[in-house]
Amino acid sequence: MKKILVTGGAGFVGSHLCERLLKEGNEVICLDNFFTGSKKNVVHLLDNPYFELVRHDVTMPYFVEVDHIYNLACPASPIHYQYNPIKTIKTSVMGAINMLGLAKRINAKILQASTSEVYGDPNVHPQTESYWGNVNTWGPRSCYDEGKRSAETLFMDYNIQNKVDIKVIRIFNTYGPRMHPNDGRVVSNFIVQALQNKDITIYGDGQQTRSFQYVDDLLEGMIRMVNSRDGFTGPVNIGNPNEFTILELAEKVIEMTGSKSKIIFLPPSKDDPTRRQPDISLAKKELDWSPKIQLNEGLVKTIDFFREIV
Repeated sequence: MKKILVTGGAGFVGSHLCERLLKEGNEVICLDNFFTGSKKNVVHLLDNPYFELVRHDVTMPYFVEVDHIYNLACPASPIHYQYNPIKTIKTSVMGAINMLGLAKRINAKILQASTSEVYGDPNVHPQTESYWGNVNTWGPRSCYDEGKRSAETLFMDYNIQNKVDIKVIRIFNTYGPRMHPNDGRVVSNFIVQALQNKDITIYGDGQQTRSFQYVDDLLEGMIRMVNSRDGFTGPVNIGNPNEFTILELAEKVIEMTGSKSKIIFLPPSKDDPTRRQPDISLAKKELDWSPKIQLNEGLVKTIDFFREIV
């Protein structure tokens, strides 16, 4: 049994991670300020004597004795991270400093949930970990993109200077049950609109691409990364390399929900990446990891979840 701290543990990905870590026989402390996370996501875990839920904001120091830290805290959808951009970048930067300081003091292993957004609107396709990215530092998305890039820098510096045992993953578009219905991400947006027979809104011409990974595949990649060989820090891309246009996704959701929705096109969002696809060669080599759940199977489970709440 390991004692594990999960920041952002009541969020979409964090709640699934807490559940998985408990099933594997660990003790879990879930830290969340409930800005985008929800108690509903973890209420079924509260009776477990090895689960503890703490309301806390990672921009403030936190003190605890644990073996591993998963640092997931940060709003990840444009609607939420643009709501308070200064708080978003503080969450990434101050959160990283506070959690790295904790890891240093207690000699814990720490994983940083970074993002494919560090690549910006990429000039290299597919994206490998060696690509430095094409990010607008002044744009509306930069509070998230640059916050995560700064967090990666801090993680590497704490590793080099203070010998903190770090692991860094770059997460590509992830979907599944417990996504926030109003988070503005394409999968949840399209499913909610389709189930209500409302117009499905595509920003731009719909030819921009994304690679969608189901949440269970992400969890497997995260856990394998934390248990990877000593000295291997990453960063490592964790995503599904199957690439779809946004229009293809919309058409697929309409078909799978049996919706009467029509697709409408709105002006493109500023700095919206035109292409996004992970090169997962490093994850295959170092973690023996590749995604198992493809889009149709994952969408069925996600649509079933949203049917119950919409």
